Amino acid sequence: MTEQQNINYNRIAEAIAYIKNNFQKQPNLDEVAQKINLSPFHFQRLFSEWAGTSPKKFLQYTTIEYAKILLKENQATLFETAHETGLSGTGRLHDLFVNIEGMTPAEYKNGGKDLIINYSFSESPFGSIIVASTEKGICYMAFVEEKSNAFAILQSHFPKAHFKLNFDAIQQNALYIFTHDWSKLSQIKLHLKGTDFQLKVWQTLLKIPLGQLTTYGTIATKIENPNASRAVGTAIGSNPVAFLIPCHRVIQSTGIFGGYMWGNVRKTAIIGWEGTKAQANF
Repeated sequence: MTEQQNINYNRIAEAIAYIKNNFQKQPNLDEVAQKINLSPFHFQRLFSEWAGTSPKKFLQYTTIEYAKILLKENQATLFETAHETGLSGTGRLHDLFVNIEGMTPAEYKNGGKDLIINYSFSESPFGSIIVASTEKGICYMAFVEEKSNAFAILQSHFPKAHFKLNFDAIQQNALYIFTHDWSKLSQIKLHLKGTDFQLKVWQTLLKIPLGQLTTYGTIATKIENPNASRAVGTAIGSNPVAFLIPCHRVIQSTGIFGGYMWGNVRKTAIIGWEGTKAQANF
């Protein structure tokens, strides 16, 4: 990310944080622009370029009421309703993830011994990311602030693996998710390290359609363990693949967006960004 891109990202992130914290007041364009020291015209243009929609529409997508409406309208039939309305068909994000493979018990136990993991750093609409892959698929992806610390965290997930700084075709295909028409992408394969319970939760997350939100309790019901909401939350918090496994689409039953491993502002930004894509494709 260039210095100017970084400045722009930080400005938009600050604007999103302000909108999120003041949504009940419905701040207008001038108010938000003043908070980040830009003219309303410059702010409108910069925000629209970055988020793909106007600040006013983005505010609508990211308010708590928006979250509550989505939940109220779908609830137990979230996936079915989304399919019937065409949202999952137009975005078809979860359809790309046809193959999800957990590491063997031996691989899981020995910390990735003998695994060769390629990794690289790239840019996304939501900041810098680190992405890593084995010969079987994407094994790790995270938003990063500092590269050396990000690599250390990756190593901690696979302490005995062999790492190569290499941007391979598997990573490239996965990162197209940010910039290409999703209906034209190739299958994205995941090679994940987790317990059977975690893998089941992560696989269920892949079925949440673009532009839709769900709750921890709904996920627990979907995996046929309705009393496991807390365990589901823990598994979601252990998600090793940011964005591709959309844990950002899970919120509290009250409609509050809740926490996110890679920052609450980023979660809000992603939800709004996906909301605009879903609306455009509907």
